[in-house]
Amino acid sequence: MSRGAAWLAALAGGDGLVPGGPASVRMRDAPLGDEPARFLAVVPDPEGRFPRARGGEVGLEEGWALARHVRAAIEADAAGPRRALVAVVDVPSQAYGRLEELLGLHLACAAAVDAYASARLAGHPVVALLVGRAMSGGFLAHGYQANRIVALDDAGVQVHAMGKSSAARVTRRTVAEVEALGEKVLPMAYGVRALAQLGLVHRLIEGVSADAPSGHDVARVRREIAAAVADARSGPRDLSPRLASPAARARRAASIEVRRRLAEQWDG
Repeated sequence: MSRGAAWLAALAGGDGLVPGGPASVRMRDAPLGDEPARFLAVVPDPEGRFPRARGGEVGLEEGWALARHVRAAIEADAAGPRRALVAVVDVPSQAYGRLEELLGLHLACAAAVDAYASARLAGHPVVALLVGRAMSGGFLAHGYQANRIVALDDAGVQVHAMGKSSAARVTRRTVAEVEALGEKVLPMAYGVRALAQLGLVHRLIEGVSADAPSGHDVARVRREIAAAVADARSGPRDLSPRLASPAARARRAASIEVRRRLAEQWDG
């Protein structure tokens, strides 16, 4: 069982299989503290229709299914309290493939991104829980639009725009050289601690077993998610908090200044 599947089951109390599928997208509504929440995960499906998406990647069916589940929550809650959405993230990539590209993988992933962003702007607190890999377009489609990103402090939790082997090919380096570069240039690092140092992680959860969480571990992570939900409800609905943290101001000063100047020219 993948980390994504294991943590969704632990947090939501079921496997999250949805009649009609796809089996690679799990969704389950369950209480989170005193309020309802919708938990979502993309998991491996060896019997999946599209071979390039059988390892937990976000492909055609996954993107559209995520969008469908998120938009169903938006519609159901339109006249009342907005439930929290929790994206349990363990995705190695988007599903690269000739067939996927021909059939509009970009549209499927964009649909998921738009659904998460629409939910956030409509008042749904969206929290991403990183329990494994959060790679490239897979993470952009499932998790990156969250108001708050919380992550397990574990070596298996890795975040990057590109996998190590792909980055090595593109940059004409060896994987070892790519890893060494990450030790010198923070944005090139794969570990989740580097992401936290850039100010993108709301809460880094230490001392929890990512592969075999105990009941105590699960209870603690649930509390951290609930706290992140409460924090998101009290803050802006955009992603500006990612640039307002002390870590972001210290290590992303140039990025913040570029944004300021662009906004100044755009608005002026």
